Amino acid sequence: MASKIFIKNIKTLYQIEDSPKKWVAGKEMGVLPSIDNAYLAIEDGKIADYGQMSDWPGITDWRDLEVIDASDRLVLPAWCDSHTHLVFAGTREDEFVDRIHGLSYEEIAAKGGGILNSAKKLQNTDENDLFDSAMRRIEEIRALGTGAVEIKSGYGLSLDAELKILRVVKRLKEASDLTIKSTFLGAHAYPVEYKSNKAAYLDLVINKMLPQVAEEGLADYIDVFCETNYFSVDDTKKIMEAGTKHGLKPKIHVNQFMALGGVKACVDHSALSVDHLEVMEEADFEALKGSETIPTMLPSCSFFLGIPFGPGRRVIDEGMPLALATDYNPGSTPSGNIPFLLSLACIKMKLTPEEAINAVTINGAYAMDLSNTHGSICRGKQANIIITKEHTSLNYIPYAFGSDHIDRVIISPAQA
Repeated sequence: MASKIFIKNIKTLYQIEDSPKKWVAGKEMGVLPSIDNAYLAIEDGKIADYGQMSDWPGITDWRDLEVIDASDRLVLPAWCDSHTHLVFAGTREDEFVDRIHGLSYEEIAAKGGGILNSAKKLQNTDENDLFDSAMRRIEEIRALGTGAVEIKSGYGLSLDAELKILRVVKRLKEASDLTIKSTFLGAHAYPVEYKSNKAAYLDLVINKMLPQVAEEGLADYIDVFCETNYFSVDDTKKIMEAGTKHGLKPKIHVNQFMALGGVKACVDHSALSVDHLEVMEEADFEALKGSETIPTMLPSCSFFLGIPFGPGRRVIDEGMPLALATDYNPGSTPSGNIPFLLSLACIKMKLTPEEAINAVTINGAYAMDLSNTHGSICRGKQANIIITKEHTSLNYIPYAFGSDHIDRVIISPAQA
């Protein structure tokens, strides 16, 4: 890639800002600042300048310069996908058919499917094979416009297997030009051998796995599946506290099927995000208001499992920020397709296109501690850019669900 790129004649340049915002919330989520007939200048992987073509100062140095004509095309910042599990071994299409036949997520898990199925496959898979398959998924989501992604462990459920996943993520960080954040999710489910001694597995996660993860510098965040039949609110508190002591900020699975009080516990423990939130009670909304914890919803998971979509419309209407992420994983969301996610958010959650795009750009960046470098067109930020095909308007992207909207993705060298 040339050290300098000049994109000219942009139909509309979206998500511009003069200085980085933390996030956008409430009514501000309905606004996507833009410039028509615009230019964008990139130098050494950073956004150097932007503005209207009529104000373009001209090119004085043509050395190592690529010029792109974006006539009739839209330009946006690349997506920030703040919740995935894309390092996994094998797929679970048999469970997909089980659901067609009427089995629930919980029933599939009870007969040895679900997370335990993925864990068994992963434990028996070579690290290099894991890396190769994950790298293919990285390239897949890159082509769909994703420039930053969070990847969780959680399909290992043993010390060696959890470390294997996180070591693969570390290799992905080094090999890919995407910006990648890693999360330790040893508390994703209870292995079969610990079903009758859950306290022993909790001890393993906190006192064996976590110190090793921290010692090797393998994770940025700590996560727990806080849910009925998985990990209780008290378990979640213990793991968050242990993770914080090792410098890992909480990003927590909560309220997917039941509201147990986990949202308030996460806010009280300064979690960066609470993710899923398909089920929310009044206390959950109140706990999030005024906090630094961003609610993150996963509409592709709701679509695939046939469970309720999170109340994103209400979150925004009550003045809060909202992030959206794909939850890319083999069991409940075998897709990292953010353009399709935008369609779901608009159709099923009643978000406007502007709100949905804010949720996967500026707010997705916040959910990965990337507000100062990603998620918007801002001078000095990393130049991760989407150039669409010829489009009449921004609304066409969520409207034409399933279509290929992207002409080109520019990803600058990763900077975590």
